[in-house]
Amino acid sequence: MRIDDGFSTLIEFSLNPGVKLWEKEVTPPGMDGGGQNDTTTMRNTTWRTFAHKGLITLTPITFKAAYDPTVYNQLRSMINRNQLITCTFSDGSVLSIWGWLNKFQPGASSEGSQPTADVEFVPSNQDNSGDEAEPIMVESDTGTVP
Repeated sequence: MRIDDGFSTLIEFSLNPGVKLWEKEVTPPGMDGGGQNDTTTMRNTTWRTFAHKGLITLTPITFKAAYDPTVYNQLRSMINRNQLITCTFSDGSVLSIWGWLNKFQPGASSEGSQPTADVEFVPSNQDNSGDEAEPIMVESDTGTVP
């Protein structure tokens, strides 16, 4: 089912599901084929030739969040630690990936606006045993958030 509204898309960390972050904008991970392999040889006559690569890169999850200042202590224990993260889409579908919290960058605080921070989660695509772990998408049965 097509998603017609991004509200609400939620992120959860397995090492601390109750971390004091409240999502305002979420950019789910994408996929990148890594560009081309040049297969051109001296026997080509007109065109350079290319082939696709064999591996896929999962791009980072980024989100902007409101936060409680106590999040500094919560995130300190999670940064650079491989863990499972879930991205729950507005239709109830859930994408689960392995990776680590790479960045927590607070924005400027000013009168009249809610303080926010930019958060980045980098996919490792391997579990804590070092085994390759591809992203897992579980589609919603209902098309609505439970």
